[in-house]
Amino acid sequence: MGKITAIAKNNLDELFSSYDVVAEGTSVFVCDMKYDYSRWSKKAVEYFGLPSEYMVNAGEIWAEHIHPDDRKAFLENIDALFKGTEKSHDLQYRAKAGDGSYKTCICKGTVIKSSDGNPRYFVGVIRNQTTGEAIDELTGLPNQAVFFRELGICIDNQIPVTVVMMGTSHFSRINDLYGYDFANHVLQHSSRYISLMFKDIGMVFRLDGIKLAVISRRATIDEIRKRYEELQEVVGKTFLLDGRRIDLPVNAGALYLDSFLLDTRTVFSCLTHAYEQSKYDRGGNFCVFENALADETKSKLDLLNVIRSSVTRDCKGFENYYQPIVDAKTGKIRGAEALIRWHDEDGNTVPPNDFIPVLENDALFPLLGRWILRKGMEDTRDLLKDYPDFVLNVNLSYAQLRKSDFVDMVKEAISEMNFPAKNLCLELTERCRLIDLNQLRNVMFALRQEGVTFALDDFGTGFASVTVLKELECEVVKIDRKFVKNIVEDKKEENLVAAIAALSSVYDANTCIEGIETHEMADILRKYPVKTYQGYFYSKPVPISEFKEKIKSF
Repeated sequence: MGKITAIAKNNLDELFSSYDVVAEGTSVFVCDMKYDYSRWSKKAVEYFGLPSEYMVNAGEIWAEHIHPDDRKAFLENIDALFKGTEKSHDLQYRAKAGDGSYKTCICKGTVIKSSDGNPRYFVGVIRNQTTGEAIDELTGLPNQAVFFRELGICIDNQIPVTVVMMGTSHFSRINDLYGYDFANHVLQHSSRYISLMFKDIGMVFRLDGIKLAVISRRATIDEIRKRYEELQEVVGKTFLLDGRRIDLPVNAGALYLDSFLLDTRTVFSCLTHAYEQSKYDRGGNFCVFENALADETKSKLDLLNVIRSSVTRDCKGFENYYQPIVDAKTGKIRGAEALIRWHDEDGNTVPPNDFIPVLENDALFPLLGRWILRKGMEDTRDLLKDYPDFVLNVNLSYAQLRKSDFVDMVKEAISEMNFPAKNLCLELTERCRLIDLNQLRNVMFALRQEGVTFALDDFGTGFASVTVLKELECEVVKIDRKFVKNIVEDKKEENLVAAIAALSSVYDANTCIEGIETHEMADILRKYPVKTYQGYFYSKPVPISEFKEKIKSF
């Protein structure tokens, strides 16, 4: 490479100026790759103690400022850029400032080719993450605010990315065993290990709590899965830290983002859903958010973004459907379960399983939960004139229960909607397992004082166990349909229902059986101490107008 010509230097300066004018909050660099001659932002030169704004072989000079643990990945990427095997630069590393301290930086760049197809300019920006409030003090990683900012940049500029959320299952145990300070040391150690492991393929961030995230512009889902499985092999086994043996079983959820009419919070909710599948259902296996819908008309991400937006617009498009709950002996109406539906602008109904499991991870869900509760009261309160013992069942979620004002919200709804508390039953669903039992018990005690009752939904699956029944003593136990769907042919299922009903009675709980689909099923179960039935034999969930007509026949 010869000495740069005056014309080439002038072109370099013009290119630098055009980038520098829009590079707010970052330091710009431009390299003429033909001459390996670069111009760097003056503020970067001063802050990091570089020799000059103009440098020959700037990559090697800058590499000397990069932390030794991060240097190899940087040099390999620069070498690939000059050879033409890579066309972009997206790294996170620590760089030594003029005062000798290391600062976490995010460096992004791209190669501009000349007319002959050869790499000519390498242009990019360096963002010092330790300035302002962008860095997490404990781990030294960019914090959650930076994560959302980077995600927003990718969406705004339509840059496809793979996004991963990672965390551990047993961190609280470390805290309990060894104390807060040592637990923080473990978090620092593991965060540094993960950031080193992923630094060559993307940016690593610390989210709230003990979770980390990676955003990669170049790695595929399969490439990140492989890297994660390598991580599992190391931290999932016992390792020694300061003389103490530690194991950190990890979990990970991921998604590939190539749809750009989205809100960053929608993406985050979907990512959290995949992460929690890994943690609670898949034993830490790498889980990918499934973006496809059955009808293939719209991606699930796009659909969820529209539905989430609907929540912010006074729950536009949402409607409660109601499924009757009937007396097992007489077949008379005893109540109904409110089940949410959403309709798109064309009037198509979207099944709740397509959006509820994801929205439950969203900070907006309590707003929707409040709407479901109040709408249920509004729709059914006039029924109390003819059916004074009618009970409205409404499902609860983890997102609602964890809010400190949940009890006040329910009390306010009861008062403002003029709905008797004794006619309201709140169902504890699978996601409620994430709430501490003591906290849940306190919520239930406060609302029972008002007259509200509680049902343990889907008994026998996941959260709804004998232990939970013993601890919470719900007024109703609902037996999941999977335990009765073959009851006509399978005597074992009949015996199982008899056992659960007997167990429920030990704790003074009434039993409701879901999934009653035939007359034969109802007849078989009627000889056991079962209080109520629910299922398609009586009615599928229907809009309130249809429900009010239907119950006249009960």
